[in-house]
Amino acid sequence: MLRLQTYQSAVAPEQAVVGVAAGCCNNIKFVMDKHCMVGCLCKFKPTTALSVSLVWQPRCLSIGMQSQCGHTTCAVNSASFAVQVEASQSMIRIVGLSATLPNYQDVATFLRVNSSSGLFHFDASYRPVPLEMSFVGVTIANMTARNSMMNQICYDKVVDSLKRGHQVMVFVHSRKDTGKTGRVLGDLAAKNGETHLFETEGDDPRRGLAVKEVNKSRNRELQELFQSGLGLHHAGMLRSDRNLTERLFADGFIKVLVCTATLAWGVNLPAHTVIIKGTQVYDAKKGTFTELGMLDVQQIFGRAGRPQFDTSGEATIVTAHSKLAHYLGMLTHATPIESQFKSLLPDNLNAELVLGTVTNVKEAATWLTYSYLYVRMTKNPLVYGITYEQLLADPTLTHYCRDLIIDAAKQLHAAKMAVFDERTGNMFVTELGRVASHFYIRYQSIIVFNERLKEHVSWADVLGMISLSSEFENIMVREEELPEVENLIRQGAIPHAPKGGVENKHGKANILIQAYISRARVESFSLTADLMYVASNAPRIARALFEIAVRRKWNTAAGMLLELCKSLELRLWPDQHPLRQMEAALTPELLWKMEERGLTIERLDDMSASEIGAFLRHPAAGDKIRGCLDAFPRLGLEASLHPITRGVARIQLTITPQFSWRDRLHGGALRWWVWVEDPSVDRLHHVESWTLTKKMASEEVQKLGFTIPLAEPLPGQYFIRLVSDNWLQAEEVLEVSLAGLQLPSRGPPHTELLDLDPLPLEALGKEQYIDLYRGRFTHFNPIQTQAFHTLYHTDESVLLGAPTGSGKTISSELTMMRLWKAHPEGKVIYIAPLKALVRERMNDWGKGLCRRLGK
Repeated sequence: MLRLQTYQSAVAPEQAVVGVAAGCCNNIKFVMDKHCMVGCLCKFKPTTALSVSLVWQPRCLSIGMQSQCGHTTCAVNSASFAVQVEASQSMIRIVGLSATLPNYQDVATFLRVNSSSGLFHFDASYRPVPLEMSFVGVTIANMTARNSMMNQICYDKVVDSLKRGHQVMVFVHSRKDTGKTGRVLGDLAAKNGETHLFETEGDDPRRGLAVKEVNKSRNRELQELFQSGLGLHHAGMLRSDRNLTERLFADGFIKVLVCTATLAWGVNLPAHTVIIKGTQVYDAKKGTFTELGMLDVQQIFGRAGRPQFDTSGEATIVTAHSKLAHYLGMLTHATPIESQFKSLLPDNLNAELVLGTVTNVKEAATWLTYSYLYVRMTKNPLVYGITYEQLLADPTLTHYCRDLIIDAAKQLHAAKMAVFDERTGNMFVTELGRVASHFYIRYQSIIVFNERLKEHVSWADVLGMISLSSEFENIMVREEELPEVENLIRQGAIPHAPKGGVENKHGKANILIQAYISRARVESFSLTADLMYVASNAPRIARALFEIAVRRKWNTAAGMLLELCKSLELRLWPDQHPLRQMEAALTPELLWKMEERGLTIERLDDMSASEIGAFLRHPAAGDKIRGCLDAFPRLGLEASLHPITRGVARIQLTITPQFSWRDRLHGGALRWWVWVEDPSVDRLHHVESWTLTKKMASEEVQKLGFTIPLAEPLPGQYFIRLVSDNWLQAEEVLEVSLAGLQLPSRGPPHTELLDLDPLPLEALGKEQYIDLYRGRFTHFNPIQTQAFHTLYHTDESVLLGAPTGSGKTISSELTMMRLWKAHPEGKVIYIAPLKALVRERMNDWGKGLCRRLGK
């Protein structure tokens, strides 16, 4: 059933003129529906073997398709899997499942599905619960009056459903509007004397428990609305609060749930009646309001109707009258999903370069043709900026794909994430590109880091740089949050002044990062949501910056960035007491006393448990603190340095764990960073990660060896530093003096290549040997000529070092001929670093030299 309603301009809702048109729409097949499924089963068949291999080898991949605002990001690229199949000659099966997929044929093409045997599409006629859809248009021009009208319409629809004993979901499009709409519905119910419709029956024994759970929540709006039988749900709420709301709605303690589209996409929680109030959605990237995408509408409508409980479902959309035709047309003529892969092409191309899937423009252009973007470009080129003339000149879009790859490669080259040779089309990934791919950093952020990350930076500089990352571009500055943000600064939770101030989104991100480390209490739930978003991204970005500093051998920056990483992960500042990392064992009062009285770890080490208790005037605390000190990760460190050459030295470390291992604190292993720094130039000469396991800690002494470069003149000393990757202030430093270090004498110069006449093959003096090389060359090369006498006429041991392609294999064959000529019963042993090299050489000699000589 399809209903159209129009609310014309009026002073009050009750004066509105209502026009209703109802008609049967059995002939309309709504492709997009919650219970409509598209199943794509496909198998890639091995074709041509390529010399490419991926890191992992799945046998079955399940893909859940999602979209945002009518577009989908082509996040899974079948090119990688096709290359994997062709390289490994193994089968990979892809299974694609979706409920909201109009152009399923395009996705099937993208996944290489056999349309006759692997494509399954079930339309709305298979829906277990029939759906009645209503479209309501409001013609009022004034925004305030229009919103008031929409609230009244929404209330009327809610009350109508409640009177029939059904639950209702009201979808709005901002977190703030969930609470506002809930309060409006509650006020209208009180005004009309209909609050009893929203309330649940009081004799349910489980209601008391539900009330207790709600009262434990910090969300005041959730508590207030629950008293009226209403609930709210949006991404800004804590996970525990969202789970509680979902459970209460499913159990029937909440009759009306006001939520955002997050619930439709992420949670399977149906209701009999679904209402979309308004269709204006703020797009942070565009900085303006846009219309709600049709896929979101269909996904929300899919929540209407509860299988096994309802025989029908009701879905209503309330929008401006001018948009009625738009949504009705979009619903009856399904809008295809378009790709947003083009905007993310540089980052995805970088990931493929890191994997080794592509190495040049030609391969990358071929890789792009495997994408969903390419499928849609061939079907709807105008959406992607392809003109009719371009399509006529390039029907297969080969040149257009090549141009896209070249533009993306230039962007990566400008960001120093890849080296792009425009003349040859070759692309080479850089260390910066590897870091960006490993930590999922966007190339726009890497550009910012290239400009602002220096060898010597302060905390304020790094915090400001992280807040400028493109990952935080969508953070909004809300006027109602400014007083609370300013209060955070006044409370001392922000030790480093944010660059840009509180009214700038980057300044807000900076403040939230510091507030997260300071564990500041945030009241506003929109601010809490932003805080959680910042907290989930900032540690990853900080780790990427640390990795960049390490690879650039920046000593000071690496040390400071590692501290920042641990501060973000532990939510502690480096100047706070290190025993705060054992909060489960020590009370906040004890930690505060130790900080106030300056009891550092060094001072505590010199005190007994009774002395600690007496100093803090808390005798019982002495043993607790002493036990925490014993468990704090510390290592004993000794080192010996031995020069190997004048440019390389070997360091042997002896590491002794000096703490008691506790599984609850240390887990199964502790990761440490070992680096050697030269204080004279502030450079890292060696960096590696070392893991200390519980078993290793019980074995006491551990050995670790590595080599470092030496430069003349030698510096006075090196510092060897072991820094914990998880614990703040857990590090050991050892000074290694280089004074008086005796370096090996300089090695002899390279053998001078004499100007000799090349020896002819006849110098072998045996026709059987000469026949081995006849037709391949007539004379030995200069290196073979100079070494010929020693190789062929003596039994002296030989070490021949020469560049690749200088004839070392033939030189070794000369020694074999010498052996068989002087010692016919002798045997030859060939040693190489790889089995493949040995196999190749044995095959070559077995078919050639040995067979012809009878060996």
